[in-house]
Amino acid sequence: MHDATGFKQRIDAHLCRLADEEEAELLRLSGELAPLCAQLRNALTSGKRLRAAFLYWGWRASGQPDCDGVIRAAAAMELVHAAACTHDDIIDDSRLRHGLPTAHVAFAAGGVRTWGDAHEQPGGHRQGRSAALAMMLGDLLMGYAGKVFATCGLPGAYVARTVPLWSTLLRETVAGECLEVLRTGDGPSGVAESLEIARYKTAKYTVERPLHMGATLGGASRDVLAAFTGYGLPLGEAFQLRDDLLGTFGDPGRTGKSRLDDLRDRKPTALLALTSSLLSPGDGKLLAETLAAGPGLDEAGATLVRELMEHCGARQRVEDMIDERIAWARAALDSVALPADARSVLSALAASAADRSL
Repeated sequence: MHDATGFKQRIDAHLCRLADEEEAELLRLSGELAPLCAQLRNALTSGKRLRAAFLYWGWRASGQPDCDGVIRAAAAMELVHAAACTHDDIIDDSRLRHGLPTAHVAFAAGGVRTWGDAHEQPGGHRQGRSAALAMMLGDLLMGYAGKVFATCGLPGAYVARTVPLWSTLLRETVAGECLEVLRTGDGPSGVAESLEIARYKTAKYTVERPLHMGATLGGASRDVLAAFTGYGLPLGEAFQLRDDLLGTFGDPGRTGKSRLDDLRDRKPTALLALTSSLLSPGDGKLLAETLAAGPGLDEAGATLVRELMEHCGARQRVEDMIDERIAWARAALDSVALPADARSVLSALAASAADRSL
């Protein structure tokens, strides 16, 4: 039986040790780097550790035993995630993550001076030192991910065969982020375009590629890798669809993030795309006028948008899409022989996407 709490504690312990070691090295360079050290530690202290779990169970599904080396390799996936979140928060100017100030907000709150107010940047954009520091923190975290993975302690030949997957993982993640940036605020995207973003930004780097990493480390067959694609892509999309719902309808006290940001930014989510396609012309105009407030959208305007999403059936349609994708993921698991414990845990992880309280 998989002990999820024990697994998370093992991952957390590795990340805590990394934070301790790197803080000592950074402070040896300069005491002025203390704010960077604090945010490095904050970036590593929370999260569900999903990506680590998928790498671990990709390894176990290939018939390999539990060992400290694969735990360390799995921890590297959390460093990739921490880096991506740090960059994503800058791009979206998100103020909260897991109920705490995001890195660029925390740097500013800690008294880091900004130079954007004094110097106009090319193209009219202003960049503060706090955002620059957060950007470099994200880069540092990504560098640590490669180090932790390369020195995980598994045989060198095992680690070497994952090198192409690292390039693929980073390429796909950046592609998804770029597509979201390019399509944000430019009017409603279609559902297909929204799901394309979800596939690259979330499904591949959250589920499919960590599973492939673990399975490749463990020497799994091509049939297993194919089954993990059939499982990982729909499940990853289901996770993103759930996140989109929580980003609009969720309780900030439970999700730890604002439920206004996606609407203010007019993020190209499937939820918004479906709403736009299902509304009457009159309600569609009302939606566009309300969202046109942009950063000025208040809770009253957001409540109106939520009512339109409920009334036209878009929210329920997204719930149906989540259920459909979970069913596809489970069917993919049934298409290949896997160890019983791996199959059980992966099935349970698929079910977690249906949890509306996530």
